Amino acid sequence: MTAPNWTPPGQRHPVELETLTFSNLPDEAVPAYEAALQSVCRTVGYFRELPHEETWRIEAVWDRNGDEAALTAALSLAALVSGHDAGPPARHDTDAEGWLARTVEAFPEQEVGHRFLIRPTHLPDPREWGRIVLRLDAGLAFGSGEHGSTRGCLIAFERVAARRPRRILDIGTGSGILAMGAAKLLRRPVLATDIEPWSVRVAADNAAMNGIKSLVTARLADGWRAPAVRAGRYDLVFANILARPLCAMAKDLAGHLAPGGTAILAGLLGTQVRMVLAAHRRCGLVLERRLDQGAWATLVLRKR
Repeated sequence: MTAPNWTPPGQRHPVELETLTFSNLPDEAVPAYEAALQSVCRTVGYFRELPHEETWRIEAVWDRNGDEAALTAALSLAALVSGHDAGPPARHDTDAEGWLARTVEAFPEQEVGHRFLIRPTHLPDPREWGRIVLRLDAGLAFGSGEHGSTRGCLIAFERVAARRPRRILDIGTGSGILAMGAAKLLRRPVLATDIEPWSVRVAADNAAMNGIKSLVTARLADGWRAPAVRAGRYDLVFANILARPLCAMAKDLAGHLAPGGTAILAGLLGTQVRMVLAAHRRCGLVLERRLDQGAWATLVLRKR
């Protein structure tokens, strides 16, 4: 059977689309596989399996002739990080006719918390009173505001912003949405880092599109290993990544938070909170607040 195709504007040859499906994933494997697929696919969704809803199904749409080596590497990393080998995905051709339109319709304007409004670029940009508008699109890099972990971070930040943190770091910035939210609300510079070069480019482009290019500095960095990240202490650190990397970086986070500084941690399921919290408590951080958005949890920690 010939795969359906779609030709994006400005591209000569049609793109053949395919859906990859992983079934029966346990809670602890979902964040790793979702992040892995986000790095190589156009869009990723996750769903509770029925009827018992004890496991998850992840579906991702990608270019049928995409980089198989990159996909294999991403899935291998997900298996290593989560400790769960999901095996090869089920594959089926995706009807590309209208796919872009459906994707656009599936990403509507969203109000998050009391302060933020996420507006995709396909919508007009009238003046908005009372909310901070963040313009971006879904699917380019992780962080469109739809995911529970991203929403949890923005909602948590609204309260933390009252402390007027001066030095701010966003680790695993993805689309740059958290860095942009902090820069727009506080009008302070933010260092936004990611291990993925494409995410760094997307974050920088989004910052420019939102008129805050001078406030958001996007840099390629692997956690706390880069000298630019390790220089000095921070009043606020966002880390919306995965549970196991959060645990591994707890000591570095505690060491680079200023006294009284705040860390907003996300990318973890509710079932992983105890593990992440224990790792950070051992390093002297205390829990100030927990927010739940669906199956996802956000932790607000303080340094004494």
